[in-house]
Amino acid sequence: MSIQLTDSLKKLLKETASQLKGAAKRKFIAQTVLELGYGGQWLAEQELGWNRCTIRKATKELKSGITCLDNYSAKGRNKTEENLPHLLEDIKNLVDSQSQTDPSFKSQRLYTRLGAAEVRKQLIKKFNYCDEELPTEETIRVKLNYLGYNLKRVAKILPQKKYQKPKQYSSN
Repeated sequence: MSIQLTDSLKKLLKETASQLKGAAKRKFIAQTVLELGYGGQWLAEQELGWNRCTIRKATKELKSGITCLDNYSAKGRNKTEENLPHLLEDIKNLVDSQSQTDPSFKSQRLYTRLGAAEVRKQLIKKFNYCDEELPTEETIRVKLNYLGYNLKRVAKILPQKKYQKPKQYSSN
């Protein structure tokens, strides 16, 4: 026999779980699921929106008494600067010769005609980086923006439209 969840009870359980973090949250989830009885995992997933894998992990921790440590700081990738310490300097050296300030002097932005793909090619060519070790074009674009360079499209010169000048008629 399982417990019926009223709207107020669902709200209370969701709010309590959202205020807890890590092992404390999992312990609360496991205790709640065990109190719900048979079908409690399914009910908690459907009615409370809790992840089934988290529920299983929580119940295993509660039954064994061993708490899994969360190591969120070890997740993710290193920054590009950590893997390639001279990358930003090399990008700056490369782009400085191809950049200019805002012609109207309204801002401190630097505009460059080099795109991220071209900067990547030049890094391989001039600074002897390997293609595999360099980050993607998108990452280089982000680094260019971080360094204060903005890509400015070169305006194409459009041919003048040929049209006949309006004829002036005399009143004579």
